[in-house]
Amino acid sequence: MRLWNGWGKENSELTMELNSGLKMLLGALVGPGVSLPEASLEEVVATVPASRLSTHPLISTDPETRVRHARGQSLPDWLAMHSGEVGTFPDGVALPESSQQVRELLQYAADHDLDVIPYGGGTSVVGHINPNASDRPVLTISMAKMNKLIKLDPISQLATFGAGIPGPEIEDLLKAEGFTLGHFPQSWELSTLGGWVASRSSGQQSLHYGRIEALFAGGSMETLKGTMNIPTIPASSAGPDIREMVMGSEGRMGIITEVTVRVTPVPEAEQFQVVFFPSWEAGLAAARGLVQQRVALSMVRLSNPLETISLLHMGAGEDTAGLVALESALAEKGIGTGKVMMTFGVTGSAKHCVHAKETALELCTSHGGAADQSGLGDNWAHGRFRAPYVRDPLGTAGYAVDTMETAVDWSAVTDSIDKIEHAIRTGLEDEGEQVHAYTHLSHVYGQGSSIYTTYIYRFGDSYKQALQRWHKLKAAGAEQIVACGGTISHQHGVGADHRNYLAAEKGDLGIAAINSLCELFDPNGRMNPGKLLPDSK
Repeated sequence: MRLWNGWGKENSELTMELNSGLKMLLGALVGPGVSLPEASLEEVVATVPASRLSTHPLISTDPETRVRHARGQSLPDWLAMHSGEVGTFPDGVALPESSQQVRELLQYAADHDLDVIPYGGGTSVVGHINPNASDRPVLTISMAKMNKLIKLDPISQLATFGAGIPGPEIEDLLKAEGFTLGHFPQSWELSTLGGWVASRSSGQQSLHYGRIEALFAGGSMETLKGTMNIPTIPASSAGPDIREMVMGSEGRMGIITEVTVRVTPVPEAEQFQVVFFPSWEAGLAAARGLVQQRVALSMVRLSNPLETISLLHMGAGEDTAGLVALESALAEKGIGTGKVMMTFGVTGSAKHCVHAKETALELCTSHGGAADQSGLGDNWAHGRFRAPYVRDPLGTAGYAVDTMETAVDWSAVTDSIDKIEHAIRTGLEDEGEQVHAYTHLSHVYGQGSSIYTTYIYRFGDSYKQALQRWHKLKAAGAEQIVACGGTISHQHGVGADHRNYLAAEKGDLGIAAINSLCELFDPNGRMNPGKLLPDSK
């Protein structure tokens, strides 16, 4: 059973607790946290109003079901669920099992003047699936039961799935046939294939497998104007690519029901290696060199000095002996204060992995890097999906943690990080509050890199105050991203939280073009309203 007000499943082995060492570190960085009372599921269910929907065999109006589909996984969602002040709930939740049933539900929505929200894994961190207060009743359509492998073409290496299938089920089904998709976003445990397409997702090993743009070969989308089928053609010069209309559409044009993806054979070998560098400049030069020289890696992640020291201390917790030994060994190699940590991956044949790792280490060494020998790369691989689990114990202790991410050209990376971190770190100075902010590069490209900033602050004396502080920090970071010329979202999508920053990237004409597509498929504006597109002027 999924947690109703947090990340993951009940009794997950990845559930975390804050040790006393980490609490002391947080106290020193941002001050002591104060725990707030937590609303129970029963208390929140009691606030659900009567449904405005007429009876339909595919739709549940059960209050608890509506609670469990009312919010995603953003920090405001977490605060709403824990405070019990959720606000707006869907009037009903449908779980279709076929494209035909999705068509039936869309017709029902048109006939009864409903708003429709597509729901995948419920993992959105930018408000994709939250209902707006509206005169129209709201129907959430969950794709959870459309989770089958429909077809596998091993010769063409194409696999077709129901759009509601989550990451682990994709890999289990493909692995049984000797294949992998290789798409591993941080939300992999719970997020779905349709959601990845709808939000233009990026996996941790996209340097090898490609972002969802490279993996998405075709599929089907049900719209209020009918079914749109996208054939799986290897390449074409026949006009604009229809797939590009669907990717990133965030439910505004229709509901993706089937997805065909390009798969590859399960790799023979895979390794993850940590390398330390004496400075940010050295690590950055190495990361850029690795991707621009096309060293065949599956991922490159580079933490800046503040994230490096934060992660090392958080990982050590109360037992600092290992950390002391590591820092002593690094100091002997001239790597001390200001050091940065890189994690890279090699994936493929055993022969390829050996060669790629040697090539990467040779380049890293030329920039003053020193390879870790203590198994930190294996530790990263083992805990690669653990990060979302930290929000609950932090929140219980009175701390908020959230992230902002963008992508810029290499020439703007360092300056952008400095400005984004500074904007967030100083965002609560008027309240006398400290904010701990640190950054890593999670995905690298020949042209530039993503920038992923994490920040931690104190809730304050109420959930309302915690939300007000979040709004200030979110605005400060987003405005600085726009000022730096970065994308407002590299991997989380637009949703409700980013939509009013989208015009800076797309321009007025670009926004008009996207809006015209949405109006074509949905002239009455009932498909996921209030998401993706900015407020009209």
